[in-house]
Amino acid sequence: MTTTAEPDDADRLDAIHSVEAEFMNMFGRFRRLMVRRADRLSPGLLPGSYKVFTTIAQSGPITATEVADQMLIDKGQLSRAIGSLEQLGLVARQPDPNDRRAHLLEATPEGRARFDEIRDDPSERTLRDKLAQWNVDDVRRLATLLHALNEEA
Repeated sequence: MTTTAEPDDADRLDAIHSVEAEFMNMFGRFRRLMVRRADRLSPGLLPGSYKVFTTIAQSGPITATEVADQMLIDKGQLSRAIGSLEQLGLVARQPDPNDRRAHLLEATPEGRARFDEIRDDPSERTLRDKLAQWNVDDVRRLATLLHALNEEA
């Protein structure tokens, strides 16, 4: 009976270090993309506020508590970001019909239009374009592996 040799600890550690290095590279590229997109949404907008906006735009209507839970963000920091987004006319707050103490946050029509424009800009589709060149089974496998990694984190 033939058994498959397991990689030794040094090989495994080397492979893990390679994955970590690639993630760091990817996170750096993602951070630069977020800075560019934040500035395109509204010049001078902080990347953290842009991330709050994208969470609201993708999940809204949503309460501030739900945003904080999704983003693992401090409520004071979140409150400042929401205030800034409201002043810019990108986010609107309305009473929650299910809880009189809470408000629902939603992208305004102007905010939604800007978000869609930025997201669909061909110059910003680097990941989408790269994955479009892959075999669909490889893309699904990557999604499955990333999901498993995120579930364990």
